[in-house]
Amino acid sequence: MTQFQFNLNIEDLKDSIMNSNIDAVVKASVVLVLNSVMEDERDKYLNAAAYERTNDRRDYRNGYYERDLIMSIGKLTLKVPRTRNGDFSPSVFERYARCDQAFLLSMLEMVVNGVSTRKVKNIVQQLCGESFSKSFVSSLTEKLDPIVNQWANRPLNTMYYPYIFADAMYIKVREHHRVVSKAVYIATAINENNEREILGLKVDHKESYEAWKDFFQHLQARGLQSPKLVISDAHKGLKKAIETEFVGTTWQRCTVHFKRNIFCQLPKKGMEEVKIGLKRIFEAVTIEDARNFKEEFLDQFKDNPKLEKAINTLEEGFEDAVQYMTHPKKFHQFIRSTNSLERLNQEVRRRERVIRIFPNTQSAFRLIGAVLMDCAEEQARKPVLAIGK
Repeated sequence: MTQFQFNLNIEDLKDSIMNSNIDAVVKASVVLVLNSVMEDERDKYLNAAAYERTNDRRDYRNGYYERDLIMSIGKLTLKVPRTRNGDFSPSVFERYARCDQAFLLSMLEMVVNGVSTRKVKNIVQQLCGESFSKSFVSSLTEKLDPIVNQWANRPLNTMYYPYIFADAMYIKVREHHRVVSKAVYIATAINENNEREILGLKVDHKESYEAWKDFFQHLQARGLQSPKLVISDAHKGLKKAIETEFVGTTWQRCTVHFKRNIFCQLPKKGMEEVKIGLKRIFEAVTIEDARNFKEEFLDQFKDNPKLEKAINTLEEGFEDAVQYMTHPKKFHQFIRSTNSLERLNQEVRRRERVIRIFPNTQSAFRLIGAVLMDCAEEQARKPVLAIGK
């Protein structure tokens, strides 16, 4: 038997591999495999191999046509086999259509999570070697419309929400070739199962009684019942809308906002004792203790002219700020302020800040709705609030 001897230079082989275009090799290999798979599928469809004479043949070969397929390794140009009657269709494109869909959803998720369209465009180009315009990436977000609309209009009559939180934040939107400020109204709740839930949102003009009224009516049209307590800041339009739309509901003024309003009325220096007295009022466990602490505070500082404005603010808003104390103690830390909703607003703001200016109101509703849906899914994965445990 003849023997062959090879002298293999490992260093030369290493250099050859390192200097080769691996991407091109991978692409060529994938193209070869996929073309072979489609060729085999056509043989099985025809029930006859090439040049085979058989009575069981279903159809005849009719050459090939080229078709591009975009994958994570880049754009591939495949030779797609066809038949005379045109009924044959390879499964490769159907199979990888799911990959394409997952790829588009990944792009969409990047946008929702606060990645700018410019960065998404660059990432896609690095992954696929294909260049997509920013407008194409932006148009992808329109696929969110039916999903967000369905979530934002889901029925609310299957659950009772005893505690509702309401707040508004402002964004910038292009409208009639101008950049205008618009309000985003958001409502969250603690439901009867002691779970946090995002009820809905609305994008409208500046915060007003009419806008809040419309928003609450929208929630009611979806089946929302009047809650026991609505927690919010002291915006006059919001407060009036709560009174008119939720008859029999108590309004709880956010204690964080209220204390901040009082502290803003205090002189800058020498107020340590005053601040301790104010904090003592809102650290009370029962409403009777809070009222007693307030009277003690007034007796101690009422003659100080520097505290006149702060005392007036305290007396004016005190009762509205301690209504949470009339509810079970186990709920107090959750319903005394809008902190939970403020944190949600910050999450929305973090992702909205990347966009800076929305092209229109619908795009603002779409993206913020998608962010809220994402936050809602995250909340759903968390355990029930540790209330009464």
